[in-house]
Amino acid sequence: MSPADPSPTVPPLAGVSDVFDAIGSFFSSIASVSFGPLVIGLVLFVAYLTIRSRGFFNVLRAAYPTETIQWRRVWGAYIAAYGFNNVIPARGGDVIKVFLIKTSIDRSTYPAITAAMSVEALFDLSIAVPILLFAFTQGVFPSPPEFADLGAFDLSFIFGNPKLSLFVLTLLGVASLVAFAVLSERARRFWAKVRQGFTILGDRRRFFREVWLVLFAGYLVRLAAFWMLLEAFHIGGSVRNVLLVHGINAVAALMPFTPGGAGVQQAFMVKVFAASATGATVAAYSVGQQIAIAVICLGVGFVALVKIFGFRSFKEVIQAGKDHRTAEAAAAEGGGGA
Repeated sequence: MSPADPSPTVPPLAGVSDVFDAIGSFFSSIASVSFGPLVIGLVLFVAYLTIRSRGFFNVLRAAYPTETIQWRRVWGAYIAAYGFNNVIPARGGDVIKVFLIKTSIDRSTYPAITAAMSVEALFDLSIAVPILLFAFTQGVFPSPPEFADLGAFDLSFIFGNPKLSLFVLTLLGVASLVAFAVLSERARRFWAKVRQGFTILGDRRRFFREVWLVLFAGYLVRLAAFWMLLEAFHIGGSVRNVLLVHGINAVAALMPFTPGGAGVQQAFMVKVFAASATGATVAAYSVGQQIAIAVICLGVGFVALVKIFGFRSFKEVIQAGKDHRTAEAAAAEGGGGA
């Protein structure tokens, strides 16, 4: 290849092939997994989601101080959505969460519930930034220019086609501004509901006490869960390794094109832990952790759907959500768009 030739790019399906290879490594080495640490890690992960649901519950209480809100319904919606997100791409579980919360709180609105969900992102950002800074200083974490070469379809497409990605983002921004201008009256009513979801941010002390500190406690439990999972798959639990895993998850959360960002996680873990264990062991861990978390969260989430909300399947709750939105839209049209 001459110097003028462009550098080779990763084939679009290479990341998909790598994920399936890693799944094969996991099932071929499943007998070597330490099930004691695995079970403890999964229990801790469910505890982490439970604590996070409490922080979300406090956000909702601030938005709807006069309404009766049951934490068990918030918890059920939270964990069911997380479990669904781990098997369906593009965070489809968030639709389930919004619907279940909306129907659990009288006089609530979809914009306010969606805004309340985003409050957690402020905490996540405050944690992710220092963790990523730490990860990039360890000499094993790939730099952004290397993302396109890791083999994950998500990363290869976005970082391998920066101009197209920027164009799409710009187009979406322009479309949003046009829609806002065309629907200005409805937009004003919409933003009034959105502000209700952000009510707790108006009281910084309350936000710190009832949301940030609660989510930080959950974050510590999550780190403990990752420690046990690293031990279960024989990568080795340590503060450094746990923080690297958290950094990988922070990047994967930005790429929701595969369930739970599985493709991104697998590509990063193989790169980051290459010197910590054999390639087969790292590959097994990279998908084994994701599969184990997906199975336990999907199982607990399904039980929550049945026992708390009375639904018999995820398909049923999705259809109920669609019917509810259609009915609300029809009622709004009949009431003059109120």
